[in-house]
Amino acid sequence: MKTYLTSTILSIFLFSTFTIQANSSLKSDFKTGDPGITSINSMFFGPEGILFIGDSKSAQIVAVDLSKHAKTDNSKVKINQLDNLIADMLGSKVDQIQITDMAVNPENNNIYLSILHSSGKVVLLRVDNNTLKVVPLDNVSFSKTTLLDPVAKEAKDKRGRELRKWAVADIKYSSGKVLLSGLSNKEFASTFRSIDFPFSKEQNYSSLEIYHAAHGKYETHAPIKTFIPTKIKGNTHIVAGYTCTPLVVFPINEIKPGKHNKGRTVAELGSGNSPVDIIEIGSEDKHYLLIANNNRPLMKMDFKDLEAYEDSLTTPVTKKGAAEGVSYVNLPFVNVQQLDKYGDTDFLMVQRESNGNLALKMGSSWWVK
Repeated sequence: MKTYLTSTILSIFLFSTFTIQANSSLKSDFKTGDPGITSINSMFFGPEGILFIGDSKSAQIVAVDLSKHAKTDNSKVKINQLDNLIADMLGSKVDQIQITDMAVNPENNNIYLSILHSSGKVVLLRVDNNTLKVVPLDNVSFSKTTLLDPVAKEAKDKRGRELRKWAVADIKYSSGKVLLSGLSNKEFASTFRSIDFPFSKEQNYSSLEIYHAAHGKYETHAPIKTFIPTKIKGNTHIVAGYTCTPLVVFPINEIKPGKHNKGRTVAELGSGNSPVDIIEIGSEDKHYLLIANNNRPLMKMDFKDLEAYEDSLTTPVTKKGAAEGVSYVNLPFVNVQQLDKYGDTDFLMVQRESNGNLALKMGSSWWVK
């Protein structure tokens, strides 16, 4: 009797412990259904196979559970004529589709591409043995939150271009926070948000100001196009890339809710350009940032050089296209349209090759060894 009672109590304890652990999951408040995703402007994987989607059109962040997707070996991925393949899948033409982002799940190296059709239709694709499969988004396990004070739907820049797509410019997950850059509807429009996850009603954001060396002035309206949270001398910083093309550092502990923040411009990467993606890659001994751009080759910046640079650019760079500040090396990869980390030392890219072929492929790890 005593043995049975002890076993029963132990079983109840183990079951209770398992239940508490299960309920403590980041997905404990997820529900199944249609999250109403109307655009995918940026994507990033967090823990537990959660894909965070920045939906600028609906001014929302959606967390989707993709943990049940089987692992696929993508170590030798190479898909040629990617744009033609996607267009054929959608029964469309190449000029009617746009690849808006790419994300790799670090837990299983599954690769995902987000597609925008000219009709406004949004499609998520998964790479499976060098083929593409549609990931339905109308019946998924998800959680979401609406952005506070996003840039207005009707807002336009000085050239008449719509600004709403920059409500979410880039998105990352770090230490229980969803971090995102973009534009708000406030006077100082450039905004950096930190949102607790699992999502709560509280939403903190700050306005940003940087010195734009190529323009020779301080600016508050341009959004961070791409960024990465990383450790610099032991403290977490945001390394941010802006159009035309300053690289700016913000200590994350100084980005306070409602506070106006000035970043430290550590490099001017060359005007007439816009950054596409930033990733951090390598080992402790050889550690780099890779920066993809729309008008320049893939850049490799040694992390030791970034850490050693304690100055700040505060005077104009008057020579057109010149670079100043932290140095970098141009790698022989041009027209890189999407970039993401694959494992610890490899990288994946969507590149328009010199023969016109749009390819999804691995970058040569030789360049980062």
